Amino acid sequence: MVLCLTSLIGCGDSESSGGSGDGGPGSGSTGSGTTGGSGPGSGGGGAVDVTPTGWRDNAPAAGYAGGCLVPPEAQLEDVSLPDTVVGDGSAASCTADAFIDAVAGGGTITFDCGPDPLTITLDRPAKVVNDTGPEIVIDGGGLVTLSGGGNSRILYMNTCDPDQIWTTPECQNQDHPRLTVQNLTFIDGNSTGEDEYDGGGAIWVRGGRFKIINSRFFNNTCVDTGPDVGGAGVRVFSQYDAQPVHVVNSTFGGGPEFGNVCSNGGALSSIQVSWNIINSLLSYNRAIGNGGNPAEPGTPGGGSGGAIYNDGNTMTLSLCGSLVEYNEVSAFGSAIFFVSNDKTGDVAISDSVITNNIGGSWYPTVPQISGHAETPIVLTNSTVE
Repeated sequence: MVLCLTSLIGCGDSESSGGSGDGGPGSGSTGSGTTGGSGPGSGGGGAVDVTPTGWRDNAPAAGYAGGCLVPPEAQLEDVSLPDTVVGDGSAASCTADAFIDAVAGGGTITFDCGPDPLTITLDRPAKVVNDTGPEIVIDGGGLVTLSGGGNSRILYMNTCDPDQIWTTPECQNQDHPRLTVQNLTFIDGNSTGEDEYDGGGAIWVRGGRFKIINSRFFNNTCVDTGPDVGGAGVRVFSQYDAQPVHVVNSTFGGGPEFGNVCSNGGALSSIQVSWNIINSLLSYNRAIGNGGNPAEPGTPGGGSGGAIYNDGNTMTLSLCGSLVEYNEVSAFGSAIFFVSNDKTGDVAISDSVITNNIGGSWYPTVPQISGHAETPIVLTNSTVE
């Protein structure tokens, strides 16, 4: 067990690049993250069963009682005056088409589907149109579940996709749209059929700003091999001015039957993006690729970051009041894979527990966290065991 109070972890043998275990993963890629063939793959473990009827009875709640303060910019958005209300008070009125149209229209979106929990199953992703913001808020009121039915990604935003309208000359660094998903559940998203913007089984985001509050991600999946693709729950690129993605009071997995599965980053994946994860639970997610990053000779690559996969330059990862447990990998980083290629990134973990994550190697300074030995990992009032 490692228990540290406001300490800078820098112990262990110094390694110049990549490290120990099975030869070390090297520096990883800083490209776009697409791998070309994002079909279902041959590994057999990538697909997950559609969540069975009655799943709500045993589903974990959103978040973890970590007690960390939430900064103003990561708070719930006001939805008292919505631009669009999906539904007319009946469950039957809350259709996939109505939701997809609402997202395309932008603004603040709420639901009126009756008093009971409801699942809306999509046969295609809802796509943000970049000139409909700048604020786009989707609030499920704690009753709405969005499902990909095991066949489709659920939500997509890309400021650099001309089909969704370019709105600035620098699509990779613009401050809008600012997308918030809150009080929602995302289940059975599946992006294995995406051959260009792969990863992101439930949600794929590039550009603008993005945050997640009071939400749950269960049984989502993405391509099951590849060295630099991932995020069965969420995949993110190019946040405005390198500001972090906020994840607050949210759950990814939470039980053996609810875990998310991808080549890398069973819950979250990103390239050159910072994260601020507060009072959240990440458990029972799996990274099932084979061969690490860069891929070992003769392998398709992947298998790193059971819960979180972060790669790129000049990025940070902050966890506060969160629990990361029972995630699993076949390569590196049973809990977290964090590779800052230019050695400028850092990890800060406070009031959190990282425990019982399974598999992997290349842990130069902290168990269950893979990264360069030079990368600072600061643990404050936290346990890693």
